Amino acid sequence: MDRETWIAVCAHRLQRQWRTVDPEQLDEVAADLWRDERLREMPPEAAAVAWLGPLLQEPF
Repeated sequence: MDRETWIAVCAHRLQRQWRTVDPEQLDEVAADLWRDERLREMPPEAAAVAWLGPLLQEPF
């Protein structure tokens, strides 16, 4: 998947979590995630979920 598409799909997944955040900011976050080689190797939705993981976990 090319960079532009990966970032768009990732940003869309982030928006499902953060509906009130400006989409341009989510594009910037997704671009930052693209720069992480480990995340870039994942499908974009999986990378977003992996990155969101600590935020989605319930507190102890």
